[in-house]
Amino acid sequence: MASKLDQLKSMTVVVADTGDMEAIRAFAPTDCTTNPTLILKAAQMEAYAPIVAEAVQWGRGQSGSREAVVAAICDRLAVNFGSELTKIVPGRVSTEVDADLSFDTAKSLTKARALIADYESRGVGRERILIKLASTWEGIRAAEILQKEGIDCNLTLLFSLVQAAAAADAGAFLISPFVGRILDWYMKAEGKTYTATDDPGVASVKRIFAYYKRHGYKTVVMGASFRNQGEIEALAGCDRLTIAPALLESLAKDNGTLTRALDGAHAASQGEARLATDEASFRFALNEDAMATEKLSEGIRLFAKDLRALRAMVSEKLG
Repeated sequence: MASKLDQLKSMTVVVADTGDMEAIRAFAPTDCTTNPTLILKAAQMEAYAPIVAEAVQWGRGQSGSREAVVAAICDRLAVNFGSELTKIVPGRVSTEVDADLSFDTAKSLTKARALIADYESRGVGRERILIKLASTWEGIRAAEILQKEGIDCNLTLLFSLVQAAAAADAGAFLISPFVGRILDWYMKAEGKTYTATDDPGVASVKRIFAYYKRHGYKTVVMGASFRNQGEIEALAGCDRLTIAPALLESLAKDNGTLTRALDGAHAASQGEARLATDEASFRFALNEDAMATEKLSEGIRLFAKDLRALRAMVSEKLG
């Protein structure tokens, strides 16, 4: 019998959640996603030292303040990795806008356009790239503008239905609703464990999936941030799932039967009524959801912390 990974690929677009090129080659996903944490991890691996060295050497020829040069090197490093990843996967590569710009629409737009310009200067078309933005009000507004410019976006750090509704209304190409981080919050808040059948992170993605199907949104739902294989299996049939190498390996070694869990036609009958997504309604609904508010803030802080660590590493190498 085919592995569960192969079975999953027959019903869901499988995406690798890593910057490790060898892991991507091993599991042959369609797309791959990166973020500051994954880029930092990959940049510290000996195998990718030449990619880091190229960006640092390029930076030595740039003018401006040291802070600006270091930031530019980090951007180049992200595009260096992304460009190499486009040679491995047939589909899309997600590259993230700096987490410390999550509440600044104008600067997010400038950064996103610069990343796309760098990709295009290397012969990588924008149709191969997804620009990742945090699902803040400001990030969603940036995505709305970028989509109109033909730059497809991936709205990440998404924990609630109102974030998903606002992203779809903005015309975002794709959203990344998190599963494992929601589970983490509920386990800590309620002091209990969950199975895949009652996992609150899984339930959140199913709710969003049903909402999109009911209202005919084209925005892609890509479940992300998995803690265990059971969560992935419980979302088999979702538009896309982005999965870390360890769980891809677990699925590849499992020859059991995988049953489709999500079906668009069936989900549409379960979708909720349309939500208001004007700014006041969005902010209030997000504020009412303690889990989503806390995990969004925490996620931005963690990505910003790893971005600062990456900048410190680059600065040290710059000398």
